Amino acid sequence: MWIGGVRVVITDEDKNVLMLKQNHKEREIWLLPGGGIEEGENASQAAVREVKEETGLDVEIKRLLWHVQEVSEERGQRYVNFFLAERKGGMLGLGKDPERGEHEQVLEEARFMSCEEMKDTDGVYPEWLKEELWDVLSDDVKIYDVFKLRK
Repeated sequence: MWIGGVRVVITDEDKNVLMLKQNHKEREIWLLPGGGIEEGENASQAAVREVKEETGLDVEIKRLLWHVQEVSEERGQRYVNFFLAERKGGMLGLGKDPERGEHEQVLEEARFMSCEEMKDTDGVYPEWLKEELWDVLSDDVKIYDVFKLRK
């Protein structure tokens, strides 16, 4: 089980956000592309890799948006870094989870959602994304880079 993960915000020219629908235990959820950080990679490298695996897109990480920490009895301590990325190439498609077998895949759909669509969609995870994401993407909000990517 991973303790560190990433999620990546990618927008289109209309500021719609790329979301992935996954089916987990008969429950459909909508998430930003992302997943676990693998041994030997940092969070930004994991973000680029996960987006490529799940969507076929090549991205460049622009900045860290949030660092979210969770502590629960069920899963223990975990954290997720949410990044803003810019699309640099590739073709949008539904990828695969390399840790899962052919008949165990959970990805069902990849599409860009508007603010209104996301707010009206059941199963968006985490729920706070429906409000806070759009505040961060607003032109009125200034986000300062909080780290420098190492090459």
